[in-house]
Amino acid sequence: MENILIPLGICVVLPVLVVWIVARTRKNETDRKAEVMLKAIEAGATVDMNQFNTEKKAPKTIKQDLLEKLNGACITFLMGIAFIALFVWNEYGSGVPRGFFFADMMPVAGVVMMAVGVGLFISYFAGKKMLAREIEAEEKKLSE
Repeated sequence: MENILIPLGICVVLPVLVVWIVARTRKNETDRKAEVMLKAIEAGATVDMNQFNTEKKAPKTIKQDLLEKLNGACITFLMGIAFIALFVWNEYGSGVPRGFFFADMMPVAGVVMMAVGVGLFISYFAGKKMLAREIEAEEKKLSE
């Protein structure tokens, strides 16, 4: 029964809980802003609509975008290596018991994650080479 409940909890309950919490937080924020606006309108005060606009983040630079790809590449590639190492440790060492629900999928997950990591490395290095002039121009513009 544990072999069914643990993956079900991780794959179904956890994502649903995260989405529910995020939606509830956004709804509470919207309700608070609406309440403040209604009270201001009832009091006859002028309402500045810009006050309620959410602040938008500054757009990412090309260099930041490339560094995020590099970061993702390192993480996924290392996770792939870890999954394969865990599989080898489990098969040939004194690893987790054989009934572990993820034991048979570790090499597949490891190879897939390593492939994604390699793809992101290729994307990073190709983007760095192709966008070198744009990155220089962006850095020059930001330094001014």
